[in-house]
Amino acid sequence: MYIKDLHKIWLATGENPIYLEPSMANRHGLIAGATGTGKTVTLKVLAESFSDMGVPVFVADIKGDLSGMCEPGTENKHIRRSIDSMGLDTYGYGYCSYPVQFWDVYGKQGLPVRTTVSEMGPALLSRLLGLNDTQEGVLRIVFRIADEKNLLLIDMKDLRSMVQYVGDNAKEFKLTYGNIAPQSVGAIQRALLALEDEGGDIFFGEPSLELSDWIEWDENGRGYMNILECQELFQHPMLYGTFLLWMLSELYEMLPEAGDLDKPKLAFFFDEAHLLFKDAPKALVEKVEQVVRLIRSKGVSVWFITQNPTDIPDTVLGQIGNRVQHALRAYTPADQKAVRAAAQSFRENPAFDTAEAIQAVGTGEALVSVLDADGVPGIVDRAFILPPKSSMKAVSADVMQCVIDGSLMQSKYERTIDRESAYEVLTEAAEEAAEEAAREQEEAEKQKEKEKKEKEKAKKKSSSKKRTSLVSKAASSTANTIGREIGKKIVRGLFDTFLK
Repeated sequence: MYIKDLHKIWLATGENPIYLEPSMANRHGLIAGATGTGKTVTLKVLAESFSDMGVPVFVADIKGDLSGMCEPGTENKHIRRSIDSMGLDTYGYGYCSYPVQFWDVYGKQGLPVRTTVSEMGPALLSRLLGLNDTQEGVLRIVFRIADEKNLLLIDMKDLRSMVQYVGDNAKEFKLTYGNIAPQSVGAIQRALLALEDEGGDIFFGEPSLELSDWIEWDENGRGYMNILECQELFQHPMLYGTFLLWMLSELYEMLPEAGDLDKPKLAFFFDEAHLLFKDAPKALVEKVEQVVRLIRSKGVSVWFITQNPTDIPDTVLGQIGNRVQHALRAYTPADQKAVRAAAQSFRENPAFDTAEAIQAVGTGEALVSVLDADGVPGIVDRAFILPPKSSMKAVSADVMQCVIDGSLMQSKYERTIDRESAYEVLTEAAEEAAEEAAREQEEAEKQKEKEKKEKEKAKKKSSSKKRTSLVSKAASSTANTIGREIGKKIVRGLFDTFLK
């Protein structure tokens, strides 16, 4: 809960209230714990607090229960007990709704979220397609050629056409870009078909999402909650993880340097954060670590939500200053090792054993350590998380649709735009080439037919002359023979009265 007079976020209460300094929020945060231990409640309390102090928020809704933020919460005995025990009424705690915009990659339960193939780039796209190093190299060549020829790669058909074009002209490009193996081209084409089956043909297109549209406020100055519906998207983990990485990199490129601020410009919550790093090559993990480290200077607070801190690479974990650790279970040696690793990431509290406490905290309770105003990690404390003010239940489809229809962004993103890009240019070029080839073929056939006729005519003329010569020769021979015979008869007749 944001305490305006203190300009702090009241996050939890143990022996004393635990406050998060807004100026330290861009040192990022981690919310970890086993399923059902209260991570979602912590996420909601933080997101609501950021919104209350005028910071727009992005949250990935994996389970579908964050949509209730657009409706006020309702009383129950558990929340009432927390309100009374923590004295929240004194600080004006009250149920309320929050300004919300719903987004959905598939465009079913929110405004469509799209990006272009060119914006995604070959590195993230290679990861999304599951390409090896050689295949990624070929894909980079495809992008380079597209850029040099000013061919826009917007949607899947653009990329398919470009890959086909490069494959068909591999010999032409070999000296400039290196070998383009048909096997790599074929592997990319098959991977593109698989991506289309996962919804890639919906995700890639225009109008492309402008993340600046997420930095909005309502009439009361509260930051908008941008909720990404992920129940269907989460069924395709690689697409989900790559999409989140794309957003993070886009934010980094979009926002100017801001230095030290009294509060973040934007707060990001990545649920199931381990999917950002699963099966990611080392080079990509290094890039994520770099973005996480540098994006805080641009005023972005990034919160990773996952079951176990070990799901996050150490290089990224080292950039996280604020931690909320809910319960972990240690049933196996591997689990026990993970508990010890989580305990060692906190600044020790002499009042209790951190490793034991991680296994003992109940639902809604957590071990909390946040940075103080000077950026020094606080001693870990065992505390209860404050209750959220908005509804914990998912809203009905009608309520959600009403919110979507009322969004100022609907007119901008509702309709798909399909402008001229690589597919159209290459298709037109192919058609022109085919027509030219057809004309050349037709001309060649005409020329061939002409030559054939000329040959036949010449042959016929030659044959006619030959026949004439033969006839003349035959006639001459016959005449000679007849003449000889006649001469004989005549002679013979003359000498022997027409002897036979």
